[in-house]
Amino acid sequence: MNKFRRKKRHVLGQHFLRSPGVLEKIVRVIDPGPDDLIIEIGAGRGALTLPLAEKAGTVVAVEKDRRLIPALEEKVPPNVKIVAGDVLVLNFRELVEAYGTGTKNVKLAGNLPYSISSPLLFKVIEEKEAVQKCVFLVQKEVAERISAGPGPKDYAPVSILIQLYFSAHLHFSVHPGSFSPPPKVKSALISLDKRPSPLFPVFDEHRFLRFLQDCFRQRRKTLFNNLIASGRPSASVERAWAKFGLDRNARPEQVTIAKFTGLFDAFRQIKAGPRARRSDPDKEPQPGQSA
Repeated sequence: MNKFRRKKRHVLGQHFLRSPGVLEKIVRVIDPGPDDLIIEIGAGRGALTLPLAEKAGTVVAVEKDRRLIPALEEKVPPNVKIVAGDVLVLNFRELVEAYGTGTKNVKLAGNLPYSISSPLLFKVIEEKEAVQKCVFLVQKEVAERISAGPGPKDYAPVSILIQLYFSAHLHFSVHPGSFSPPPKVKSALISLDKRPSPLFPVFDEHRFLRFLQDCFRQRRKTLFNNLIASGRPSASVERAWAKFGLDRNARPEQVTIAKFTGLFDAFRQIKAGPRARRSDPDKEPQPGQSA
């Protein structure tokens, strides 16, 4: 039975953080306050829940593994609300409406199971209106991808989508020995602070994601060739390259967020006609909106 439970927890991707020093540093980045509602993803045994509860107005502790709930209920103070369920199917706005009376700031935080990191990031983008800040402990490779700018190979569609709406910052790495059981890879703490407005306007996030996936489909190919391979008419791609002064040999990881949003809008204009809304692909971020 014990062997079965250990195996199942590994499948769920649960690696419990046990380092007091790391936990203290995470709490400082989250910066909980009396006006905060903190939705903790993967409360586990309460290692992060309890220090958050000492300073936050309310902590909604979400835990999927129901076997951990009874022990968690015994140790948490009254300002902690335990929700048994899968965070990927919960609605953040509904949690805020249920538990966030008088709340000024909504923060997501947690030591994320590696298996849900990517789908959770896309969920954050979809439900961004409900939150002001996210602080996640994730696989280091994921943290580097989220915070990457143009140039490194880490730069990817998720980098662009997250940074359109959030300012991303990688804080520090965490060694596997800080967890029980230790994962096979390093982790890192990433914070996402929502921007007052998007870095650049995008009229349809889902179509923009599909466009980015086409752009990055084969990293060894140039962006120009990837778009041709995706079925876009070569004449349209030629016009877009001439309009934006892009290098024909540029690979997708070398192109700025501004150029991607500009290209996306340009192809929409070609398809929809001259009445389609225009945006400026060369617009620089406003002060305080660094990419």
